[in-house]
Amino acid sequence: MYKGADNFRHSQADRIGVLITNLGTPDAPTAPALRRYLREFLSDPRVVEVPRLLWWLILNLIILRIRPRRSAAAYRTVWTDRGSPLLYHTRDQCEALRDTLRARYGERLVVDFAMRYGQPAIADTLQRLQDQGVRQLIVLPLYPQYSAATTASTFDALAADMRRRRWLPDFHFISHYHDFPPYLDALAGRITAHWKAQGRPDKLILSYHGIPKRYLLNGDPYHCECHKTSRLLAERLGLGPDDYMTTFQSRFGREEWLRPYMDETMKALPGQGVKHVHVVCPGFSADCLETIEEIGEENREYFMEAGGERYDYIPALNAGADHIEALSALLAPQLEQWLAKPERDAALSEALAEQIRR
Repeated sequence: MYKGADNFRHSQADRIGVLITNLGTPDAPTAPALRRYLREFLSDPRVVEVPRLLWWLILNLIILRIRPRRSAAAYRTVWTDRGSPLLYHTRDQCEALRDTLRARYGERLVVDFAMRYGQPAIADTLQRLQDQGVRQLIVLPLYPQYSAATTASTFDALAADMRRRRWLPDFHFISHYHDFPPYLDALAGRITAHWKAQGRPDKLILSYHGIPKRYLLNGDPYHCECHKTSRLLAERLGLGPDDYMTTFQSRFGREEWLRPYMDETMKALPGQGVKHVHVVCPGFSADCLETIEEIGEENREYFMEAGGERYDYIPALNAGADHIEALSALLAPQLEQWLAKPERDAALSEALAEQIRR
């Protein structure tokens, strides 16, 4: 059965939609909520590329019995009255982007957000957009660097939903923007502002979420795009090779992941004479558990316990004005192309449909 719009009318005016997405978050900082979230997340074959039967046994008999309680304790340290940081930062980004784009292009635009795992779900948000008459849709996963585990997984969810829809929108998918100048300028501006207020460190650490090394060897471009972001950002900041370092965080399991590992780096740098570091996470468009707790707290402890003297985490771009302008610029070419086209004659469509009904 194909899905249609719940309140479909042939006389409905066509609208242009923008959907931003991010990874997702549990509904609450509790073990049951984490168990639901982790089951959905870790069951995705894009995330864990292990034979399905073997992974099902590991996931259900080991991981989901141990990890939810530990993860819930970590989430409780970052949870606020507004809920999960990733959720409210993404909502803020959506609202700011909506205001900016509508002020620039008019009320024909509809801007919404969804999470790949958890709520608001991609399928529910697509339905809401279709109900509002969206016939042209841009999807922007907020992952600057492409990886199959994130960007391609988002596309999988979109494709699975659209396979069940009767009327597909014109569709534009932005798969990465790791070298997009306004994004790099926004990052450089955030770092420069921090340095102006707090002084410059011995070394700037650019930390990205890790993936297993074999994903790189099998053709995933993520590692290369992270390093390109680092290089272009360093050029904007006027940094030499010894002034900054790219690392990878958040590994789990026993296999080798992309190196150098962030935690091992923080334990080693003080012994190499690096006593003052600033850390920024260019692959995270919004602050979340991994940036606030893992980078802001856990790795700080590693560094300070190893003899470091100062460790600053520079927050993600979140809903900052420069970030919203960069995202608007990223969306602009496709939006302007669609806005230049004549709209469908909704009145004629309704008249023809009425003739058929008679």
